[in-house]
Amino acid sequence: MGQCNIFTEKLWRQFITAHAKCIVLFSTLFILVGAFYSTRLLQSNVISGGSALLSMLSTKAALTDSAGMPIKTSAKIQVQLDCTTLNLTGTCPRNHPSSFYDDQSRSSSTSPTCPDLFRWIHEDLRPWAHTGISRDMVERAKTTANFRLVILNGKAYLETFVKAFQTRDVFTLWGILQLLRKYPGKVPDLEMMFDCVDWPVVRSADYSGPNATAPPPLFRYCGDNNTLDVVFPDWSFWGWAETNIRPWEHMLSELKEGNHRITWLNREPYAYWKGNPDVAETRLDLMKCNVSETQDWNARVYRQDWVRESQEGYKLSSLGSQCNDRYKIYIEGSAWSVSQKYILACDSVTLIVKPHYYDFFSRSLMPIQQYWPIKEDDKCRSIKHAVEWGNSHKQKAQEIGKAASEFIQNDLKMDNVYDYMFHLLNQYSKLLTFKPTVPKNATELCSETMACSADGIEKKLMLESLVTSPSDTSPCTMPPPYDPPSLHAFLRRKQSLLKQVELREKKYWEGRHQ
Repeated sequence: MGQCNIFTEKLWRQFITAHAKCIVLFSTLFILVGAFYSTRLLQSNVISGGSALLSMLSTKAALTDSAGMPIKTSAKIQVQLDCTTLNLTGTCPRNHPSSFYDDQSRSSSTSPTCPDLFRWIHEDLRPWAHTGISRDMVERAKTTANFRLVILNGKAYLETFVKAFQTRDVFTLWGILQLLRKYPGKVPDLEMMFDCVDWPVVRSADYSGPNATAPPPLFRYCGDNNTLDVVFPDWSFWGWAETNIRPWEHMLSELKEGNHRITWLNREPYAYWKGNPDVAETRLDLMKCNVSETQDWNARVYRQDWVRESQEGYKLSSLGSQCNDRYKIYIEGSAWSVSQKYILACDSVTLIVKPHYYDFFSRSLMPIQQYWPIKEDDKCRSIKHAVEWGNSHKQKAQEIGKAASEFIQNDLKMDNVYDYMFHLLNQYSKLLTFKPTVPKNATELCSETMACSADGIEKKLMLESLVTSPSDTSPCTMPPPYDPPSLHAFLRRKQSLLKQVELREKKYWEGRHQ
């Protein structure tokens, strides 16, 4: 302390005797201190050592204070993980932004309209459009659910019933928590049941007829034409730990880079597939289409050994390095497969073996425009025709591949995935006829309770997919629902295009047999 006083006195004398020198000295000290502070701020990690660090970056944001009054700033708030508070108190931090408002310059009226795939939200929730969703309906969904999630005043509460396969539930929940960080205070109160198993179970036939009860609202990753399960983005958008697949935002970048390595014309002129054939009979059947000494169906299919891959560091399973063929095959496993989005992103013509299931975006895909349909009961001949057609119509084939990858890069970018989740949950919450409450067996869930105690690949994926800033724009604007004539026209057009391919294929094989 005495040294500080001596230093100050010296400076004061210099100020009296040499005013110009003082100005230079203080200016230098100010610059050095400022530079030191800025450097420390920029070096802060995603996980903070104390209370949540709110660091300023050069974009706009608008938050509210504890009294609910808007706080306008010219910088974006970065919210780090606060593991210290969690460790000290055993509770989720309370100093994260809890609400977010849009000023006139960022009102929802200026938000772009969401992609057409959002219109399926209306269709998925249509079974409850007139009845609403009662607590009894939600409770009946518990039969097969892995967990119940309650969102109340912007906070999440989890009640687990059955642990899901691998880390499906972990990264599904993590994704919803990131949605709460992206739009703090915007996600309404709700209570939902989630089933992480592949197969949809809410059969529409069980809830039809004049005396039928309303179906239970059950969220899962896929549906089919005979069920009423509510379709939600799958866990792999935030990473798939067991297969070393990174979060979707990173994968989109890798796949885009992979597309530029080899132009379509310079790729192998065959149909490529690599995966686990043992999960479904239809995949085992696909293996018969591989090239042999006596037959070439224009397919190159490979068995994926995930155990060996994990032992060898996943060197041969990089999705970004698998865009080397003009055609890529998508085929379902035991149900829908997460591989579809990665395959569609490759600029290759995606050959889709007739699917039985759909995820939240695939219903919007149109044959001949974004993919080429393949028969399920005659795969090999169908694949051979598709490849022959594409190699004979190179310009059109390239257009199909490019249209698919643009759909993935634009309509399925991560911002749109979050907006789909937001609008689905928002519309769902409007149907609830009861006030959500926290079950006695539930625990509060936040990013800290999941990421701070995680380790290895799970922690890595969580940190890579962590939303560190509230969005500075509103979610996209929901498009209107399909009216019956429009929906029927869309479905008729799809069927017409499928029929066109079927007739072309029939004519092709008839010509070869003449």
